[in-house]
Amino acid sequence: MKNILSIVALVGTFVSPLVMAEQVNLYSARKEALIKPLLDQFTQQTGISVNLVTGKADNLITRLKSEGKYSPADLLLTTDVGRLYRAKQQGLTQAISTSSVSQTVPANFQDEESHWIGLSLRARPIMVSKDRVAANAVTSLEDLTDPSWKGRICIRSSSNIYNQSMVASLIAQLGEEQAQAWVDGFVKNFARPPQGGDRDQIKAVAAGQCDLAIANTYYLAGMLSSDDKTQQAQAKQVKVVWPNQQDRGAHVNISGVAMAKNAPNKDAARKLVDFLLSSESQVWYANTNHEYPVLPNVKWSDLLTSFGQYKAEQVPLSQLGELNASAVRIMDRAGWK
Repeated sequence: MKNILSIVALVGTFVSPLVMAEQVNLYSARKEALIKPLLDQFTQQTGISVNLVTGKADNLITRLKSEGKYSPADLLLTTDVGRLYRAKQQGLTQAISTSSVSQTVPANFQDEESHWIGLSLRARPIMVSKDRVAANAVTSLEDLTDPSWKGRICIRSSSNIYNQSMVASLIAQLGEEQAQAWVDGFVKNFARPPQGGDRDQIKAVAAGQCDLAIANTYYLAGMLSSDDKTQQAQAKQVKVVWPNQQDRGAHVNISGVAMAKNAPNKDAARKLVDFLLSSESQVWYANTNHEYPVLPNVKWSDLLTSFGQYKAEQVPLSQLGELNASAVRIMDRAGWK
């Protein structure tokens, strides 16, 4: 018996550290290069390992649903509030309840039931040609329906969720009738059928295919800081115009995180969310990913500062998810491909 007990004790010596090791399983729609360095810092500081699974947001949501109660996922990170809302509506999330949620993040950047929370802000202003668009020629999204812009506007497809959320924000603030009228007039002024991503719209402005585009600022910042001299040169031909600064403000969205419904490592997952909302992480977002900090008192990077200060919309971002289907219908009716 004594020998048996000795063997059990010896086995326990090797097993217990493995059993006790903390970990977080993160499903991320953000590319590995844009999140992994931050996760490595978290592991270094806490000893908690992060198992990262990357993929397209819709695919990750489908995976969560199919895995059901057996899913190993603790957190879902996506790059648009519409998908976070979709995951919650499908019953795939639960309240995060971290110490940072209510204390640091503005209420309109988090779910009212704390199922998801913003990690960084993504602004989607107007970008114009420095050479072909006069100062103050455009000051609002409403200006873009004027016939003077006919054949001069580039934007990506209506299937892009960034554009769907932008239209959803207009519905929330103006109502469906006015939002439909805006989209109808806007589409009439397209320079070409929508194609490509946000960088392609900026390149099209630089190439003279259009005079104006709508794109997220981090794409422009990425081009300006690129090692590719051609992209740098293209980006330098474009300037940012912050629309609706005299009324509702410029459209913003978030990258954000949700707690998976069946998260097996909730305590460790909460620690990771707190880390991602720390000032240190917020500064990293601004300098590395070129996204605006979600915390109001964190300093912007020099590159973001160069785009100018702006007033942002104050729409509760959950409404963008609620109104997504209406936005898609409006875009379809207007012929926005």
